[in-house]
Amino acid sequence: MLRTTSDNCMERMVRVPADDVILEGDLVIPENARGVVLFAHGSGSSRHSPRNRYVAQQLQAVGLGTLLLDLLTEEEEALDYQTGHLRFDIELLADRLVAATHWLSREQETAGLPIGYFGASTGAAAALVAAARQPDAVRAIVSRGGRPDLAGDALREVWAPTLLIVGGADEQVLSLNEEALAQLGSAVSRLVIIPGASHLFEEPGALEEVARLAADWFTRYLPNEAKAG
Repeated sequence: MLRTTSDNCMERMVRVPADDVILEGDLVIPENARGVVLFAHGSGSSRHSPRNRYVAQQLQAVGLGTLLLDLLTEEEEALDYQTGHLRFDIELLADRLVAATHWLSREQETAGLPIGYFGASTGAAAALVAAARQPDAVRAIVSRGGRPDLAGDALREVWAPTLLIVGGADEQVLSLNEEALAQLGSAVSRLVIIPGASHLFEEPGALEEVARLAADWFTRYLPNEAKAG
């Protein structure tokens, strides 16, 4: 259903084909959008994640469209709840991000807009792998508490400007991000540590800082035609 919000954003639920499944998502495009950010949620999460939805609202406020997408179907999510294996199937999740990227490039509201990825937890690894597969399609990447280490050798093939955001109290993930930063192929990459923040950035002001950093990164690099690397 298509609707226009009070702040002149077009909003609709979408169904995105990916191989033999249909993925459900929420697409919001502000008037005169400068780009669109595809969200890749993390382990055990979905497009309804309050953290990702908050970040998406802040991106919309600076003129960026957002697509919050469930990378698993309802049936797959039910199976994953029992086994936990699909959320770590990085290749599968990356395949679906690639399909969603192609879909965005063809849709009337988003065709021609530069595309970025915002990934959380295991979704960040999938975003990096998907970006490595299509270097001309993905302009900028932001990872929130991500597991870029799970992207493996694909890190060296990521050319888009990449921002890794990690909580200072999330020590194990911080170490993994430091190692991944050194392997990224992008000439423009940065690791930002939010002091005292845990993995979910639940501390006062932590998620607000994530959103601010992400908005700054995407508004700086997403519309830029210049290629990094």
